[in-house]
Amino acid sequence: MSSGDHLIIFDTTLRDGEQSPGASMTREEKVRIARALERLRVDIIEAGFPAASRGDFESVRAVAETIRDSRVCGLARANEADIDRAGEAVAPAAAGRIHTFIATSPVHMEKKLQLTPDQVVERAVAAVSRARNLCDDVEFSPEDAGRSEPDFLCRIIEAAIDAGATTINIPDTVGYNLPEQFAGLIKDLLQRIPNAHRAVWSAHCHNDLGLAVANSLAAFGEGVRQIECTINGLGERAGNAALEEIVMAVRTRQDEFPCDTRIEAKELLPTSRLVANITGFQVQPNKAIVGVNAFAHESGIHQDGVLKHRETYEIMRAEDVGWGTNRMVLGKHSGRNAFRARCEELGIRFDSAGQLNEAFQRFKELADKKHEIFDEDLQALATEAAVALEEDQAVTLVAFRCCSETGETPVADLTLLVDGNEQQNSAAGDGPVDAAFKAIDGILGVRAELLLYSVNNITSGTDAQGEVTVRLERGGRVVNGQGADTDIVIASAKAYLNALNRLRNTGERTHPQAEGV
Repeated sequence: MSSGDHLIIFDTTLRDGEQSPGASMTREEKVRIARALERLRVDIIEAGFPAASRGDFESVRAVAETIRDSRVCGLARANEADIDRAGEAVAPAAAGRIHTFIATSPVHMEKKLQLTPDQVVERAVAAVSRARNLCDDVEFSPEDAGRSEPDFLCRIIEAAIDAGATTINIPDTVGYNLPEQFAGLIKDLLQRIPNAHRAVWSAHCHNDLGLAVANSLAAFGEGVRQIECTINGLGERAGNAALEEIVMAVRTRQDEFPCDTRIEAKELLPTSRLVANITGFQVQPNKAIVGVNAFAHESGIHQDGVLKHRETYEIMRAEDVGWGTNRMVLGKHSGRNAFRARCEELGIRFDSAGQLNEAFQRFKELADKKHEIFDEDLQALATEAAVALEEDQAVTLVAFRCCSETGETPVADLTLLVDGNEQQNSAAGDGPVDAAFKAIDGILGVRAELLLYSVNNITSGTDAQGEVTVRLERGGRVVNGQGADTDIVIASAKAYLNALNRLRNTGERTHPQAEGV
């Protein structure tokens, strides 16, 4: 391996990351994240699963129309309809890719697909051939490769490469493998498949045993030159390999990895926060690279060592991944042009004057409550404004009052605008948030299970906005709701209403696929 080797970063936040229950994104949100990934200099953006729904098709196509500096990829099962839909979705891209897959483990072929191995090979070859007629860049994945028989993997991968696959991805779909085992599988396949040199090899590892990053890096050591990952390790179940950890492991340990990625590392933290803000999946404080404690030192010995010489306890510079660069940029006297310019610097674009006006009005309202407006505040404002304009917000909060007193039961009084009509209700609860939710339920009569209630401060200070995430489930459908305000109880009511509106909206994206890499 030469020192000039380039590790390709394939980001699947918009596809595999979105498969986390409640992490569905609107088209506008997907485009915002895609722009951030482009600034991050991600090589390939897997924008979604076009055949999953009309909304997902439109989102992938919107990303393909917007992104110019990264390759845009669409996922497709090994059937004609999926392939054609993916081809149509990525057609506007400056550089496109179709990623097709089929399960290859014995349990998947027998129990899920109910196909013989010969039939699976036939479908894989047909899918790759059809995709290659639509796009000159085709990736093939044998789903559940980590539990597949090596002899059959050799057979189907060789056939896929002969059919035109330019990238071969080896997924550890259920996170079952150990690093040495997964690396051994990659080495075995590369040695035994006669046309292996004609394709770029890739790894896609899940984190069920907490080994996704370790398995991906082990695979790299045996010849993989593309790693599939997500921002913050987002993904279904325990998630995927975390992009920021892959990138910084390779960059920090150049003694072990004689190559590098093209990632602009200073964009890691802003991109992490954007994804957390949009999906509602907050980053835990001790998360490597992007957690708030990633570069914090409390131990006196550690603090003393870092002050004397940073490298005693820090192997990376916090500034290199985006820490310490966020600054107060706007205040109550800032004008519309300054607001729009700073938003554009953060990758926030307004497609219409109405979107800009909505966001600017919310900014002015916040500036009256909060002296210092930070970049994170702007991200939250943009998300709220987009939700208000693009989603069907049939129910909105008009007025809210809550009394909470020691020794007394809290009571919430609120007024909602429901389909154009104002309705008022009062309710008592165990606390002000519980009272607010019960008052809302009394008006709407919606019965949904509360799966998650989470509060995070967007910035520091006692006047910081609190961002509340609410996750609701009804009839097997899971949605996230978000709200932000300097008053936590009002933010909670906003988040609850946002989630209830999404439950009411039958057009919200679902995940019909029964299989995925």
